[in-house]
Amino acid sequence: MDGSFGKSGTKAASVGKTLKERVYGSLKAMILIGELPPGSRLTESALAERLKVSRTPLREALNRLERDGLVTNRPRSGYSVAAFDLKTFEESFGIREVLDGYAAQQAAQRAGAEDKVRLRSILARGHALARLPERSMEQMVEQLQIGLDLHHAIAQSSGNAQLNDTLSRILDRCHHFVWMELLWLDQWNAAHDEHVEIVDAICSGDGERAADLARRHVRGSGNNIRRLLQARSAYKTALARVS
Repeated sequence: MDGSFGKSGTKAASVGKTLKERVYGSLKAMILIGELPPGSRLTESALAERLKVSRTPLREALNRLERDGLVTNRPRSGYSVAAFDLKTFEESFGIREVLDGYAAQQAAQRAGAEDKVRLRSILARGHALARLPERSMEQMVEQLQIGLDLHHAIAQSSGNAQLNDTLSRILDRCHHFVWMELLWLDQWNAAHDEHVEIVDAICSGDGERAADLARRHVRGSGNNIRRLLQARSAYKTALARVS
């Protein structure tokens, strides 16, 4: 993806935020959508020039992203984008399946009227996009964000602050993988329909069903992504053998 989305998308999201928050949000978005590829080195001077900021807020953002697990910092090598490889995927999705299921169960038991209205509102935002026969890149990014917003809202509706905080960090690590699945396997409508079922179960107070649907949703997505990652690894191995 070219840099145009990163600039326009992060600019729209930066309204009302401090400089530190804007720099952090911009870098995070660039990593999660692949504008800064996994494994790429992050040079402070180049990033400062690209974002038109000084190095102080940039360093604070990089430190924060390191805590999030989205970048690594090694002596004499500096910062690099974390590798979104099969190992990272297995760890992140394994934890996410458990936590998403628990969050949905707790949300079904604890969500108030305002929580349910918010969940339905997020679904409504994604409904029109889900039914489009074709989508622009901006619409695909928007729909991905709507889906992630829904998962964050479910975690918040659980009423468990620690669960919400932990799941939010895991969702950030899964963002890149989910984008891969939706972009290459065209799972937009399936994902939206599963979201509708999960929200229906939460709003009806059926915690057991909500948890089961949420776990199956994450497991199905994980199976798709695993196949993609394995195919990519096999392709690289085959290329190495013939080169």
